Amino acid sequence: MNKQFLMAGMLGLLVAGWLSQAAMAQSDPTGKRRVTSTYAITNATVFKAPGDPGSKATILIKDGVILGVGTSLTLPKEAKLIAGDSLFVYPGFIDGAGTMGITKPKDVERPKDFVSSNPADEIAGITPWRMAPESYAASSTLVDDWRKAGFTLSQVVPDGGMLPGKTALMVLGDAKNNNLLRNNVAMAANFRSSRGMYPATLAGVMAKFRDLYQNTSLILDHEKLYASNAGVKRPQASPSQVALSPVVQKQMPVLFTAATELEIRRVLSLQKELGFKLVLTGLENYESVIGLIKSSGNPVLIKLQVPDDKSIKAQKAEGVTDATKAQYARVKESYAKALKQAAQLEQAGIMFAFSTADAKPADVKKTIQTLMENGLSERAALAALTTHPATILGISSMAGTLEKGKMANLILATDSLFKEESQIKHVIADGYVFDYELKKKTAPATSGSKPENQAAGAVEGTWEYVSETPAGSSGGEIILKRENGVLGGSITYDNPTGSGKATAPIKNASINGKALSFEFDVSAGGMSLTVTISGEVNGKSMEGSLSIPQMGSFPVKATLTSPSQTNSL
Repeated sequence: MNKQFLMAGMLGLLVAGWLSQAAMAQSDPTGKRRVTSTYAITNATVFKAPGDPGSKATILIKDGVILGVGTSLTLPKEAKLIAGDSLFVYPGFIDGAGTMGITKPKDVERPKDFVSSNPADEIAGITPWRMAPESYAASSTLVDDWRKAGFTLSQVVPDGGMLPGKTALMVLGDAKNNNLLRNNVAMAANFRSSRGMYPATLAGVMAKFRDLYQNTSLILDHEKLYASNAGVKRPQASPSQVALSPVVQKQMPVLFTAATELEIRRVLSLQKELGFKLVLTGLENYESVIGLIKSSGNPVLIKLQVPDDKSIKAQKAEGVTDATKAQYARVKESYAKALKQAAQLEQAGIMFAFSTADAKPADVKKTIQTLMENGLSERAALAALTTHPATILGISSMAGTLEKGKMANLILATDSLFKEESQIKHVIADGYVFDYELKKKTAPATSGSKPENQAAGAVEGTWEYVSETPAGSSGGEIILKRENGVLGGSITYDNPTGSGKATAPIKNASINGKALSFEFDVSAGGMSLTVTISGEVNGKSMEGSLSIPQMGSFPVKATLTSPSQTNSL
């Protein structure tokens, strides 16, 4: 982990994911020390579990545990009261599998006698002995970003190759505490092949997994024989075989990432052949194998994101051939099917939860709303965020619902959770209260004023922006313009090499009402990173966040200094 900033500005932002915990600590957004461990949320509308219609109640918590939920609780003198008259309280969300707070370990240097056809396990990305807490930082900005979105627990997955290591269940509580709830929850696996060595293909990954599993089984049989018979050669298990033993003994499930139909079929084939316990995760395109998933009886974790529709937005209305129109229709049909997949899981009676891997905290509500618009019930959506992951992770006795004796993990919102105008005001994780600033409501349009969408759409021109990062302020210029009806442009930023400014094209830009968002790519230290800027436009100003996957988000402000002549501001 890098303990120093390499430079201010954009480079400081780019390395933010590897800064020391002290520099990044954001465990208490209020900046206040907790003066009591006892809280009472009084007279709130409480939804104890998915499907609960909600009722007025008081919730008493102490030392991270719910002591009671009801209307006639006796509150102790030391209890700090949180007025809940206008608040809606839900169980805290549970991330079925994610990488928040996780950093990637350094690549192992290849020896001089390296043989690409038979590399050492660690060089080939096979490190099942690693444990997620070793690379987890509770002070990561991503942990706070996901907590702001309502998440209070996460099964964190180590980063690495085809077998990166063992997952752990972390509570998103105070960064100064030990937030480990359960270690060695599952063995992470995926089809991430090794570059320039075996296994270099998906088929190779399957063969390698099978070989490791079967050899571990043989070692376990040898150990039993050695323990009960004299004169038997002592077995010598490799670190990989020792780490895989709980999987072979069916004491630990394999959390296998499989995004596509083909990958899902391959994993289910391996499970049928070898017999290990399985949780499928990272599902993206699975509509055609829902029946196969159901018959397998395995729980699944789908990505907490919806596919982007940029290919649909780029379709031209005129001047295209019939063949192109037919292709457009197929793209739209495929997109519509993808949005309905979660609803089909619900209809099939398959237990599913969400994985936050590769998703963005700011998109949580929008994603859930989109899935609900495409057939997923509100009850199923909330279950996938609470009770289902609790069941899959084996923690239903301590989390997932609001009941006496369970962990004090709660969301306090200003309205029904998935309503457009609802905002999260407080998140309580492990009994710690985190306060979040509410966005101001936009005043209704008066007679003669411009429609909101028309005013918010006037974004073309030159903007000057400033972003606040752990390294200080940095900024540059954003130029937004439309070409052939598509919003795009360019952005300048502090060059990570330290040589002045760099410029990148803007991509995936969109303006919806007052919400502006776009992306751009930055190259630094041999990596290519996609940066997302999103915010709310009000006249000639914009406030929002600048986000990078695995690193977190940072506040950004911009001012329109040179409006385009076509602007209607």
